[in-house]
Amino acid sequence: MVYLSNIYTKSGDDGTTGLGDGSRRPKDHLRVESYGTVDELNAVIGLLIASNDDLPERDFLVHISNDLFDVGADLCVPIAEPETEGKSLRVVQSQVDKIEQAIDRLNENLPPLKSFILPGGTKAAAWCHVARTICRRAERRVVSLSKNEPLNPLILIYLNRLSDLLFVLGRVYNNGGKDDVLWKPGAGR
Repeated sequence: MVYLSNIYTKSGDDGTTGLGDGSRRPKDHLRVESYGTVDELNAVIGLLIASNDDLPERDFLVHISNDLFDVGADLCVPIAEPETEGKSLRVVQSQVDKIEQAIDRLNENLPPLKSFILPGGTKAAAWCHVARTICRRAERRVVSLSKNEPLNPLILIYLNRLSDLLFVLGRVYNNGGKDDVLWKPGAGR
């Protein structure tokens, strides 16, 4: 259980931050950058959820937002050697499976793509595209971190699937793909 009585601690005034295992890292450390980018993604998903009271898949997006806190918690606690199972919150396969099931369910009603899609259309679709690009950046940060430190491989898989889900949701929010803004190669020449 999380308990916060003081919002500021002054312990980060030296440019470091505490990780979930009690160790400290510089605030620009790749691990902090990774979970910070996941936090940024979550904030944009919050904007997406707030953009429309009747938003289709609203409850699922709230579920995703909660999952992103799990991703951040996983990233915040370095893997110990040996790792004691259940000691730290880690992303699990069932979280990935739920996203894959949602993608399959949502995509089956969308027309096949014949062009790349430009970000835009409805406000909700545009927020999906912003979230998708931040998700891809988080994924890149996690890949870079994984080259230097051991990570739960499901973090990367989760983020990869989530960016796909956000793309599909953007199409759903564009009137089931009917209002997608299509790329016209060379149209601006």
